[in-house]
Amino acid sequence: MSVLEFETIASTAPETVTLEFIGGRIGVKKAADGGRSTVVAWLARRCMRARPDLDLYYGRGLRVEAHREGRVRPDAVLAPEAHFAGHGEWADPDGALMVVEVTSYDSDTDRRDRHEKPTAYGQAGIPLYLLIDRDSCTVTVHGGPDRQIGGYRTVQTSKFGEKVALPEPMGIELDTEILKNYVR
Repeated sequence: MSVLEFETIASTAPETVTLEFIGGRIGVKKAADGGRSTVVAWLARRCMRARPDLDLYYGRGLRVEAHREGRVRPDAVLAPEAHFAGHGEWADPDGALMVVEVTSYDSDTDRRDRHEKPTAYGQAGIPLYLLIDRDSCTVTVHGGPDRQIGGYRTVQTSKFGEKVALPEPMGIELDTEILKNYVR
């Protein structure tokens, strides 16, 4: 399937369905449950307090992968204030400082959030990928994107309850104790 075909399908999908396109394959992203939405809201408050110069975008469509052939909607994207103003449905990721995914409880989470997305986000040159994994109760910070092969050069995983340092360009620390309350 081509990117153009995917964009046509995605533009006609009902609002209750989020479609993504990674590795030439359509994926359906499960709607956010209360815990997932609460995690994103928690993160937004922390980031905005520490970095009021940034905006946190929910469900922002990004063009990723080599040659920008993939289409994703991360749970959150942090970028400079008003960075995506005037962009269309699928924005170039240049300028995004960090993308965030919070795992959903579905069968595609392992393949999508733990394998395909780090590769795509690294190829796109996004400085940080934060994976809040509710299955394993961990927070993984991916840094140092590798545009050539995809993925990230550094990966640091911490358990819920530990302090997690988000390196530059974020330069903040998160106390993840409360995340224990947002898993089933």
